[in-house]
Amino acid sequence: MNLPESLSVRGGHLYCGDADCVVLAERYGTPLYITNENHITGNFRRYEAALKKYTGKVQLLYAAKANENPVIIRSLAREGAGADVFSLGEMRAALEAGIPAGILLFNGSSKTQEDLRAAIEKGIMISVDSIDELRQIDAISKELKKTVRIGFRVNPAIEVPTHPKIATGIKNSKFGIPAEMILDAYREALKMEYVIPVGMHCHIGSQILEIPPFAIACGVIMKVADEVTKIGVKLEFIDFGGGLGIPYHREGTVDKAPTPEEYAAAVMPVFLEGCKKAGISPAFWVEPGRWMVGESTILLTKVNSVKKVHKTFVNVDAGFNLLIRPAMYDSWHEVVVANKADQPADGTYTVTGPICETGDIFAADRRLPAVEAGDLIAVLDAGAYGYAMSSQYNSRPRCPEVLVNGGKAELMRRAETYEDMTACVVIPSWHRK
Repeated sequence: MNLPESLSVRGGHLYCGDADCVVLAERYGTPLYITNENHITGNFRRYEAALKKYTGKVQLLYAAKANENPVIIRSLAREGAGADVFSLGEMRAALEAGIPAGILLFNGSSKTQEDLRAAIEKGIMISVDSIDELRQIDAISKELKKTVRIGFRVNPAIEVPTHPKIATGIKNSKFGIPAEMILDAYREALKMEYVIPVGMHCHIGSQILEIPPFAIACGVIMKVADEVTKIGVKLEFIDFGGGLGIPYHREGTVDKAPTPEEYAAAVMPVFLEGCKKAGISPAFWVEPGRWMVGESTILLTKVNSVKKVHKTFVNVDAGFNLLIRPAMYDSWHEVVVANKADQPADGTYTVTGPICETGDIFAADRRLPAVEAGDLIAVLDAGAYGYAMSSQYNSRPRCPEVLVNGGKAELMRRAETYEDMTACVVIPSWHRK
């Protein structure tokens, strides 16, 4: 199998960086998330370098929703990353990781008054998603007598080749303000005492494996940027979102993923030509999340039993409570028998979890070496929207996370306990008698 760069096979065992995954399972137990830190920082540097070949005014914002572990955010903060944040929790994690407020963008289509107030108080820029939200920001900023810098999220209304649930720039998306309505939004903002429109934001979707949609969206946004410049807006940045996909299918050409270099070659000329035409020089912002962390991580799970019926089921100790993507999106993840990683396939197996749902299947009908109870299955490319979307369904505590740096490996999140799961439970008075 064509493994991601974060993994290798040595002596029949799967390695993450220079750490033996079989040894890590013995040390920390299973299920277990294992992440290669050097892979993430290397990805950041590569993406940044690809864009900076065209202009020095580049800022990468890590999409914190992809993997919100504060250690991951801290690692990227040290590289100079900003962050795209969607909640007070992500906002706090980014600030505590050392990311300056000035390179945080608070995004989302349904922000509470508490959310908006916190962003304004902390000096964090807000991506405004509606006129209603703009007016709420105006009222809060007047009350606080505090200036707030904003951008508007523009919906470019373009179709993208990805799962409908993660296509965010289509015409009927819940996100953003239609391009034909955006001038009125900027005009209203320009009249406000404490609100300063300094940016523009667009995000067309996630797990996109074709480059043209990004260039098309950039062209739409640069036309809008020209129009808003003419009414007096001074754009300091334009955020083009993320969305660059990764090759979940690692055999054949099903998921031939584009590179940051290909992205930059297609998008940056459109951006720079648009800037020249409008007479502006904003910074180019982009929000990679999945591409930054997706391939860095595996979910390691132990085989509880093998059941041969109408097909051969490999029953493991992790389920969609820990990685919901296959159940939610019918997503493909490659699987490797981590303790038999150099052995040839000898049968067809379906890898299933312990959750009380028929859909709790990680991998259906895969060719694998002879699998038996006690073997270790690695589910690949689990770094994006893996632990971040996990749950405690069936009252199953979430598993630990280990960070690998070269040959070093340490916990970056311990396993939950039953007491953790019930810590917020309050017993009503009539149950205490």
